[in-house]
Amino acid sequence: MAIRFAAPRPDFIAVTLLAFLMHAEVRAQDAAPTPASPQAAATTPAAAPAGQKGGGRQRGDGSTTPASPAVAEQHRLPPDSTTKHTLALPGRTLAFTATAGSIRLFDDKGEPQADLAYTSYQLDGADARTRPVTFLFNGGPGAASAWLQFGDAGPWRLSFSGDAASSSASPELAANAETWLDFTDLVFIDPVGTGYSRFVTTSDEVRKRFFSVDGDVNSLSAMIRRWLVKHDRLLSPKFVAGESYGGIRGPKIVDNLQTRQGVGVKGLILISPVLDFREFSGSSMLQYVWSLPTMAAVAREKEKGSVSRADLADVEQYARADFLTDLLKGEADTEATNRIADRFATLTGIDQAVSRRLAGRFDAIEFRREFDRKNGMVTGRYDASVTGFDSHPDSSFYHFGDPSAEPLFAPLTSAAVDHTTRKLNWRPDGSYNLMNAAAEKGWDWGHGLNPPESIDQLRRILARDGKMKLLVAHGLFDLATPYFGSKILLDQLPAYATPDRVKLVVYPGGHMFYSRDASRKAFRDEVENLTK
Repeated sequence: MAIRFAAPRPDFIAVTLLAFLMHAEVRAQDAAPTPASPQAAATTPAAAPAGQKGGGRQRGDGSTTPASPAVAEQHRLPPDSTTKHTLALPGRTLAFTATAGSIRLFDDKGEPQADLAYTSYQLDGADARTRPVTFLFNGGPGAASAWLQFGDAGPWRLSFSGDAASSSASPELAANAETWLDFTDLVFIDPVGTGYSRFVTTSDEVRKRFFSVDGDVNSLSAMIRRWLVKHDRLLSPKFVAGESYGGIRGPKIVDNLQTRQGVGVKGLILISPVLDFREFSGSSMLQYVWSLPTMAAVAREKEKGSVSRADLADVEQYARADFLTDLLKGEADTEATNRIADRFATLTGIDQAVSRRLAGRFDAIEFRREFDRKNGMVTGRYDASVTGFDSHPDSSFYHFGDPSAEPLFAPLTSAAVDHTTRKLNWRPDGSYNLMNAAAEKGWDWGHGLNPPESIDQLRRILARDGKMKLLVAHGLFDLATPYFGSKILLDQLPAYATPDRVKLVVYPGGHMFYSRDASRKAFRDEVENLTK
């Protein structure tokens, strides 16, 4: 889950020098990252950050370091726990090894910085040299990987839909017939401040560096390399999967792995990604173009009962042509503005008078309230096909939450904690953070006036490795990261990003489209084809 608001052969001397430089670079990457890049996504906390304490001493540069080695030990996560499991699924039985543990990152002076937690699942009896391994993380920034582990790819799953989408629903996990473990080993990573991952230093400077675009990428890239070394998997085919803000993280991590960690990646999987924050707010006209097909999809599903992307071909054509043309004419052009407003009302069913008052320019929160306002209902942001009560229907302000996300916080947190401590027998102290608002609030988006984007890194990693593949998946009803935005951005990639290398798939559902059984099954097939 997500955002609110990714040479010639040298002689012996050259080889020796290169090895020395790589060792120095790798050592530095095991450490506090460097700051980076603006704008975000608001998240909601499920628990307070774990392991945060102050009271260190000041260095000459003004940063704070642990007063003694005992400080780092005080925050240390327990030793890794490895357990054996057998899972009976339709038509097959999987025997695998699960490990819940952590990897400690150090700075270039050898001082401990953070313990990053992970949960891995490795199929027993497979050849590690040919068996793929996929590293998965969610977004936020500030979201733990439980969304992907227990919603989509892991061996056990928690239902996210129907009666299960309730704060009081049972957090009991069930065997996941659509697990990816059949065709790839899985490593779910929690960035620092999420899950059980935590800082082991009291340094405010280190915290700032990790809570930044570039610093986040550096730490996760170093962790992936460290895991591969620790588990003797450097020879395995490697894949990276990121959700939501993972669209910013993912391409940057692959770029870092390729160029700074010495690790090649065969494929990148982006799930409901944000690829460029520049068009999500402010005066950008593209924010309305990106979201129009999603808003129309919500109305058509309500009317027809089911809808696919193919049913929106007319809306996509209108959005990138006449709609955009009239938007650019500005609100002072009454005829153009009325055309937009009236067409928007027709496509969405929202009252024409309301559409004209807003000049046909609806941001997500306006659409969510106006779509079914007559019944006192609001739509979800992560899944606009889900509706819930407006907590303050008579207010002029927007006080409502997200009925497609907030009801999942309690059962998913309980499921993650129970699974980790009881089934995997790993028992860290402190709180588990499903959604850490402090991470998002304290995030350093860096780089001045340039909001973060990962399109540049997508271009680089695809150009650098002609065999690398990219799979981008979206839900039709996602207003947090509308699918049509990714479609437009991917269309701008150069000719080397051929259809056999870059693929966009869109499924019925929202940000977590995998909550729908048919969408989850179809997406699993796409991922399996990518890893072959």
